[in-house]
Amino acid sequence: MTEQIEKSIDIDVCGQICPSSLLTALREVNNHKKLLRSGQLQLNILTDNHDSINRISEATGNMGYSVKVKDRGNHYEISIAKTSVVKNF
Repeated sequence: MTEQIEKSIDIDVCGQICPSSLLTALREVNNHKKLLRSGQLQLNILTDNHDSINRISEATGNMGYSVKVKDRGNHYEISIAKTSVVKNF
């Protein structure tokens, strides 16, 4: 059975630096844990802070999520989803 991501939520933390951006990202991951774990949701964290990319990716990866980072020109998009179901919207 293939899981289907039904929804994607963008969380904009541009202008924030760590640890503020990391804490915001972790709060959102925890708020949406049930849908993330079921594979129905993908969170996209938008940041313009390079340190945030590393810290958010490492923290959420350690929590067992699949993480992909995309350079969008003026910001980065960190996609967080159930392991192996991150997709492009």
